[in-house]
Amino acid sequence: VQLVESGGGLVQPGGSLRLSCAPVTDTLKDYAVAWFRQAPGKEREFVAAIDWSGDNTYYAHSVLGRFTISRDDDKNTVDLEMNSLKPEDTAVYSCAAKWVQWSEYYTQYEYRGQGTQVTVSA
Repeated sequence: VQLVESGGGLVQPGGSLRLSCAPVTDTLKDYAVAWFRQAPGKEREFVAAIDWSGDNTYYAHSVLGRFTISRDDDKNTVDLEMNSLKPEDTAVYSCAAKWVQWSEYYTQYEYRGQGTQVTVSA
């Protein structure tokens, strides 16, 4: 499953962005999907995940209450709605898919996208 992210860009602090993750081919059905981010000079970190059914979501403490992950299996996408953005949210955001069971560890995901840049700056 090849993944492609979209929706990144430049936004002012306090603003919002919506990222989308979609497979080039195939389907995300039965896959848990997660978003990760990596800022310059920092390690990649877990942001949010949604399980294969869409019934359960998981968030890093730093984004809890500001970010929302959701999936639409009809559209075959997993989105990350980001609100109240802060400069420290600036990073390359990438999505990853894993068969059924989610994980907070990037290396456990079988399929990964290239990422999209999110910059939060005045």
